[in-house]
Amino acid sequence: MSPRPSSERGAALLTVLLLVAIVAVLAATALERLRLSTRLAANAVAIDQARGYAYAAETLALTRVTALLRQSPDRVALYGGWSGRPFGLPIPGGTATARVTDGGNCFNLNGLVTRGQDGSYVANPLQVARLARLTRVLRLPDGDRLAAAAADFIDSDDVPLPLGAEDTSYRGRRTAGTLMVDPSELRAVEGVTPDAYRTLRPWLCTLPVADPSVINLNTLSPEQAPLLAMLLPDGASVEQARAVLLRRPDTGFASTDVVWNQLSLGGAQVPDGDARQQTAGKTVWFRLAVDVVSGGAELHESALIDARRLPARLATRQWGDAP
Repeated sequence: MSPRPSSERGAALLTVLLLVAIVAVLAATALERLRLSTRLAANAVAIDQARGYAYAAETLALTRVTALLRQSPDRVALYGGWSGRPFGLPIPGGTATARVTDGGNCFNLNGLVTRGQDGSYVANPLQVARLARLTRVLRLPDGDRLAAAAADFIDSDDVPLPLGAEDTSYRGRRTAGTLMVDPSELRAVEGVTPDAYRTLRPWLCTLPVADPSVINLNTLSPEQAPLLAMLLPDGASVEQARAVLLRRPDTGFASTDVVWNQLSLGGAQVPDGDARQQTAGKTVWFRLAVDVVSGGAELHESALIDARRLPARLATRQWGDAP
């Protein structure tokens, strides 16, 4: 048999080298996928573990809120330092921290409507006027239009309020026709500019009920005085409301009448009826923030605690995590 030409031997060698290169690429790809799968599995385990610790922190927070209200059922004040004070949950190789604050000192956007017996939502003119008043307190223009449009966005009908906006104003899109889940939904309302949203956002909430939020005058900080001024007629100043809150005793006001009397003595026109009923000396909605660092994962939770009936329970929960 005659030996193969050198050209054939070179082609065979080239084929073998090409096969080796292909196998090497396939092996590298398989190893990378294995490494990625291992990393994803480890991250999933870490996140699940962090969520388990967050659930434990929730339980501890609910227990503390329940104990706070059972100890003082008629008055919730800032004494004792419970508000915003972090309390930790001991976990191996990480940290879990929870903070509880008053969750009702805000304007509830869902209070712009009331729920009828048939389950539909109808605009609440009084709360529309309150939101418009808040915009004036914050020196926002076109507050009446913004408040009416926000109520129209939530209510069930398609008949706009005066200065309001229903489906025909949204260029083919439809209004929500139901309660808001998060205050960020206000950005979708006709006439709400980015500047207006940024100004209003610190004062807003979306409690899961079609009722106005009740302001606890024993936990309302002087910096939150606009929420009290919102309940007063036009002409009353934020400074008058802030001055009363700065004189609050450490154990809180004995009753809300003390606040209204002080406002009256300070020269403010004090309303009767509904405005007074939108203030109280106790809290039934609490905000919970949980931060967990465990196993290379970070998890952040924001929740709302419903303490209208005891024991307190979790009403809503939002997660945010970053492995």
